[in-house]
Amino acid sequence: MCRWPLLLLWGLLPGAAAGGPGRPLPHRTLLDSEGKYWLNWGPRGGRLAFRLEVRTAGYVGFGFSPTGAMAAADIVVGGVAHGRPYLQDYFTNANRELKKDDQQDYHLEYAMENSTHTIIEFTRELHTCDINDKSITESTVRVIWAYHHEDVGKAGPKYHASSRGTKSLRLLNPEKTNVLSTAVPYFDLVNQDVPIPNKGTTYWCQMFKIPVLQEKHHVIKVEPVIQRGHENLVHHILLYQCSSNFSDSVLGQGHECYHPNMPDAFLTCETVIFAWAIGGEGFSYPPHVGLSLGTPLDPHYVLLEVHYDNPTYKEGLIDNSGLRLFHTTDIRKYDAGVIEAGLWVSLFHTIPPGLPEFRSEGHCTLECLEEALEAEKPSGIHVFAVLLHAHLAGRGIRLRHFRKGEEMRLLAYDEDFDFNFQEFQYLKEEQTILPGDNLITECRYNTKDRARMTWGGLSTRNEMCLSYLLYYPRINLTRCASIPDIMEQLQFIGVKEIYRPVTTWPFIIKSPKQYKNLSFMDAMNKFKWTKKEGVAFNKLVLSLPVNVRCSKTDNAEWSIQGMTALPPEIERPYKAEPLVCGASSSSLQGKVSLKLLLCFLAPGCLLGSMRMW
Repeated sequence: MCRWPLLLLWGLLPGAAAGGPGRPLPHRTLLDSEGKYWLNWGPRGGRLAFRLEVRTAGYVGFGFSPTGAMAAADIVVGGVAHGRPYLQDYFTNANRELKKDDQQDYHLEYAMENSTHTIIEFTRELHTCDINDKSITESTVRVIWAYHHEDVGKAGPKYHASSRGTKSLRLLNPEKTNVLSTAVPYFDLVNQDVPIPNKGTTYWCQMFKIPVLQEKHHVIKVEPVIQRGHENLVHHILLYQCSSNFSDSVLGQGHECYHPNMPDAFLTCETVIFAWAIGGEGFSYPPHVGLSLGTPLDPHYVLLEVHYDNPTYKEGLIDNSGLRLFHTTDIRKYDAGVIEAGLWVSLFHTIPPGLPEFRSEGHCTLECLEEALEAEKPSGIHVFAVLLHAHLAGRGIRLRHFRKGEEMRLLAYDEDFDFNFQEFQYLKEEQTILPGDNLITECRYNTKDRARMTWGGLSTRNEMCLSYLLYYPRINLTRCASIPDIMEQLQFIGVKEIYRPVTTWPFIIKSPKQYKNLSFMDAMNKFKWTKKEGVAFNKLVLSLPVNVRCSKTDNAEWSIQGMTALPPEIERPYKAEPLVCGASSSSLQGKVSLKLLLCFLAPGCLLGSMRMW
């Protein structure tokens, strides 16, 4: 209390800086669209420090919300009134009623007000043990903010009207220490005047040639270049390495991806070398790692894939978005690689409707990692960042890591996944993957608002469950994914036979009578799904054998592929229990071969094409 007058005096001196006297906080972001509300934050003495810089002479509010709305939120309100600072811990109930918290867990460090701004700096424990406070973890946090031109009165804060908002952040991401010089060269891979169709989901592909480099370079930072006003239109961008056996004639106009008429050259672009998703910012590689360019092993041609999300079917949209790559000849010690792990994007990824929770798993198996690493890097690879990806039904994702049947520390997790905020998580400590390890990407979904099945697929109304691992040193492994067997899923709903040979996709059911001549998708939707049936189905799916892909850079497969049983020693999210599912699996006719399965799992029957978000 005794330090406030001194701090206020400092803040009111003519020419005083709009900032606190404490050391700078490493993270900073703008919360509103008008440049009026800035948030700074970072660790301080075991607590988390926040500084709010707001263009107002009244109160400022800040908090944490489970949904981004006012209900069940943890809120702090502060300001400077009549020369004295104040800071009050509040919470709201499910009816959005604002109440003072009996346990005050926000501690004022600094406050000032001048003719234009109010600045409040405070700290808080990550876990306060207060039932009215939200714990701060490495998961996504939905912060809420508000301000008013008047200070808090006896009746409490006045209604903020439209001076409010929400933003998803990852508050515990490690500090980014490597700030680029403005002299670092860069080049852009940006679409030119792409016409966006008036449909919900469009994947647009365009090939580019990497600038000719006379020596090896390292890309040290990648930034999204998003056309202004299209921040919600551009959902994600993937960059793939393509075959080098082309001429520049392939660099013509772009084309819709996964379309029967798209150029054949696109099919050679299978290796992901960078990924960006909505809400993410630029990505800087660690000081000892870079993305290699300029050598015979590096990409000469790349494919830029942009996912446009246009749920309102707006017409006349023209986009010019892409990526900016900063590079240097100051070569770093290691070349970076990317492994795509998780669930193979397929209709065989099935999620029943009406469920508050459903879990799916994608396996990067022990056999795949053992073969690829023993051949390439027996001493292992080192993961330094992970991007977790799902769609609208996604609620949480975990990337689990096992060694000899024992679970290691989670590689990455987000228990409060936000579809509109997806960025790489920098690992606080690099994690080593050794031959014989295995990984599970585990996704949690909510389909309570859906009346029909949710399928794995490209649309944002479809689902995915993917992890992108950034690691070093680079090896010849680009994809390590799985999909559960479909036949026992059909058996669960009572299917006995499918027509053989399999000639259509989705394939057609032969018996029993209620499903005769239906596709498996229609049959799954016809089944009467209850919460009890959904839970039982989830247990079944998590216990099924899986089809595995273990892919090299040139689209070839390591020898580990096809159907494999899951290791029994790994603890499941749900324990698999005996189920009475009607017919036994042996009575299902028309087993699908791996080659046909590969074709089925790709849109347009593009064999082996798995570039699917």
